[in-house]
Amino acid sequence: MKSRNRSFREILVPLLLAVTIGALAGLGAVFFRWLISWGMDLLWPAGENFIDRLDNASWFMRLLIPTAVGLIIGPIITFWAQEVRGPGVPEVMEALALHGGRIRHRVTLIKTFVTATLISAGASVGREGPIVQIGASIGSSLAQLLKIGRNHHRMAVACGAAAGIAATFQAPMAGTMFVAEILLFEIETTYLSHIVIAAVTGTLVSKACWHETAVFQIPPFALGHPAELLIYFGLGIASGLVALLLMGAIFGLPRFFERCRIPLWLTPALGGLGVGLVGLLRPEALGIGYESINNALTGNITLTLAALLVFAKLLTTGLSIGSGMSGGIFAPSLFFGAMIGAVFGQGAEFLWPGADLSTAHYALVGMGAMVSATTLAPITAILTIFELTYNYEVILPLMVACIPSLMIVQILHGYSVYETKLLMKGINIVRGHDVNLLREMQISQHMDREFQTIREDTSLHEVVELMEKSTFPHFVVVDSNDFLVGVVTLRDLRDYFAHPEKYDCQTPIALLMQKEVITVRANHNMESAFQIFAEKSISFLPVVRPGSTRRVLGLLKKADLISAYNEHILKERIMPPLNWVCSMPPKEAKVQRNKGTEGQRKKQ
Repeated sequence: MKSRNRSFREILVPLLLAVTIGALAGLGAVFFRWLISWGMDLLWPAGENFIDRLDNASWFMRLLIPTAVGLIIGPIITFWAQEVRGPGVPEVMEALALHGGRIRHRVTLIKTFVTATLISAGASVGREGPIVQIGASIGSSLAQLLKIGRNHHRMAVACGAAAGIAATFQAPMAGTMFVAEILLFEIETTYLSHIVIAAVTGTLVSKACWHETAVFQIPPFALGHPAELLIYFGLGIASGLVALLLMGAIFGLPRFFERCRIPLWLTPALGGLGVGLVGLLRPEALGIGYESINNALTGNITLTLAALLVFAKLLTTGLSIGSGMSGGIFAPSLFFGAMIGAVFGQGAEFLWPGADLSTAHYALVGMGAMVSATTLAPITAILTIFELTYNYEVILPLMVACIPSLMIVQILHGYSVYETKLLMKGINIVRGHDVNLLREMQISQHMDREFQTIREDTSLHEVVELMEKSTFPHFVVVDSNDFLVGVVTLRDLRDYFAHPEKYDCQTPIALLMQKEVITVRANHNMESAFQIFAEKSISFLPVVRPGSTRRVLGLLKKADLISAYNEHILKERIMPPLNWVCSMPPKEAKVQRNKGTEGQRKKQ
């Protein structure tokens, strides 16, 4: 009976945790959106929407506000929380893959206020990526407070991220798939239900707080003629190419700032100045851009304006995210997709006047194609647009457009916008549970600190005597400063043992040792060592001190790596997580142990 009760707790408590995280992340999304509106009221003149506010502002304000806000926000991001810089999703991916889902508590507040301020000032970034990071940090903070195990910690982060994106679009399926397709490279099926519950909870909270029906004015969709699928296919190809241009604009600017040696705290101000200059000519390219998206979805946009906004938005988005501002890439992707779709729709209406085509339909499908291209997550893109329309007829055109846009980016670049940012930091997120576990294991924690060294001038005779007495099968050879100069193994002396007459016993070991030694640093993770063992036929690696390539701290054996990995797997998959809130209470556990002891005594 007690085992059943405990099993009931183990099922119920994670579900309650998912509901709690979903509700908090939903409230975080609501508060974040309110904060953006409040910031716009504070910084800009009154207007029905953001474009009207910009039109009512003077040219001086359009330049001053983005620049001044960038100058204020830059030092905050640089010196307090650098993980706030950029879209937010890559940082969550890094936390899940490398840090067991741990995100610093300060990220929630700093990300919320910094991004809301930048969007209010006109930065061309989205609020979806930051909401993902805000929701994930809420889940991580709650998990750290409850001191739950690693897998449950990752589940909490995933629940927060799913609830955040679901609350933004009021689309629980899209929020769930976003996490499963982008954030979690491997997922326990038992946790999928918790992520769904969190996404649904976040959606309910957002619907209760936001009384308007939807973010976008979605037109009724219908496929007029099967030949339209060819146009949608071309739309997908164009979206993939624009996605590559967008990545070039976003990631090319940081390299330029680095070559010019501009301090990181100053780059957001320079980006804000550039955004303000573009805003003088095309104010529609500033901010999130939902107003322009709705104009495209209702057909109230011309071909020329849509084409101009594509190039203007490329500049402002590249300047905003590339300069290190905090903000997402999801909304700009929707903007680009809507504008490209409007261009294709207008062109198709001109070339095929009797087909009764709708520009709004192409704008809608273009939104999905562009999201698919930038995130390399076609299912998320399709479900997002489907949940906005709830029209099954849109699925086939979405598939026809999303797949080629995805393939263009995969063939010509190979990585999503999120993965590209991690690559620039030297982090290659390989999709796989095993690799992620190896990344979390530090070499310094598993290396053997007991090893034997010999001097490079030690004679061959002395080395052979040491090998006969020593328990170590290999020696590290050092110079007079104790710096690594080589290694000696039984393999190196194989010819000597077979033909000792060929050698002089006084020969220094430096003439027989291996001088080309592959080493690893103590502060690196086990993935780097695993790759070396896989590529080279060696059984051990000297571990050197960080910052010094020749000061040996220990040895890492291939057998030790495999043993440590297996132990890590057993702890994670078989042993119950310590400090988990639904584990047996201390008093009850003590009673169980006492009963077990009494039972053993009776048997004896």
